[in-house]
Amino acid sequence: MHRPLDLRHVVSPGLRDLIELANTHDFDRVTEQVRNLRGCTSPVNLHGWTVTTDSTTEAVVRSYRSEDEPSGRRLTTCGNRRASRCPACSRVYAADTYHLIKAGLGMTQKALNSALRVSFAKVAEYQKRGLVHFHAVIRFDGPDGHTTAPPAWGTFDALQVAVGMAVERARLTVDSDAIGERLLKWGDRFKVDRISALGDGELTDAKVAGYVAKYATKNAEGARTVDRTLMCRPCHGRGYVRGPDGFRDLCDDCEGTGQAEPIKALPVQRHVRQMIRTAWDLGNLPEFAALKLWKWAHMLGFRGHFSSKSRAYSTTLGALRNVRRAWRLAQTEAARARAGLPANDENTTLVTASSWTYLSSGYRPGEELLAAQVRQDIAHTQRLKQEGLLPA
Repeated sequence: MHRPLDLRHVVSPGLRDLIELANTHDFDRVTEQVRNLRGCTSPVNLHGWTVTTDSTTEAVVRSYRSEDEPSGRRLTTCGNRRASRCPACSRVYAADTYHLIKAGLGMTQKALNSALRVSFAKVAEYQKRGLVHFHAVIRFDGPDGHTTAPPAWGTFDALQVAVGMAVERARLTVDSDAIGERLLKWGDRFKVDRISALGDGELTDAKVAGYVAKYATKNAEGARTVDRTLMCRPCHGRGYVRGPDGFRDLCDDCEGTGQAEPIKALPVQRHVRQMIRTAWDLGNLPEFAALKLWKWAHMLGFRGHFSSKSRAYSTTLGALRNVRRAWRLAQTEAARARAGLPANDENTTLVTASSWTYLSSGYRPGEELLAAQVRQDIAHTQRLKQEGLLPA
């Protein structure tokens, strides 16, 4: 019978707990559990069991009980995607997202069309401040349209990630002698919602169709601008017409302004008037002539036509998790082989039953010391890879 340890002289609670863990029946398993969490900040503590049996012979193939662990519980990663909450799990989420996006960008248009058809409708809504707000309805179908189902990776989660990445990465730098260099990008606010078919759910197909129909019939009236072009028709906004001799003659209708009605006389608010004037002035600069912004000045420079572009990706986060799950299973089988246990028959149907209860989140003080060492080892390895001292 072991005498209880007298650790009253150990001041640090973490070190005291670590000594207690080191004196359990299997300290190697304690360290293994912590290492497998890869530095997770707040692991989930579970109590329960799982049993896998052969459906034919009813023989137990694998079994696990958390009470057999040295600490009496099972630790699993928190899976939080926010770096502020758990840097370790957020790195895994970021890596999954990278592969999801990378796989999609590696797919050619021809390969995409053979697996997925993307249908969309997009409308622009003018806000009172003059900026354009877009509403887009995007639907995934199989290659033959709505009569075929989309591939397994064509999910709402994949679309949500794609939209977020597109918003972040879309950048356009404009360089002008008159206005200098400007960076154009999307705003920070965007939202992706799932549309429920057949009237089931908060955002129904009928409600979305109503939104689209409403905005499709509106122009820029939301910004309280005018609903007509300001371009002088006879001179097409140029302010001049060519006479029989081929020379430029001042347009009599607009007196050379190119405007069907003076911008200063428009019945609009000051803010809107300034945006109209800015679009008109930019349109007359040589570097922006091709955009014909003066033609669309009444639309505050936005030409208002329906256009959109969507991307689909070749995998999902769930599929990547399945790959990791399969890898872990392969590692388990390899461990069975090293232990001299027979390999599972691929043709065998396995049935798994389990029961789990949430206990708490976080480490014991001694485990936190082990986790800190794991984080340090991971950071050290990353530094060596960045310096080229280890293969990437």
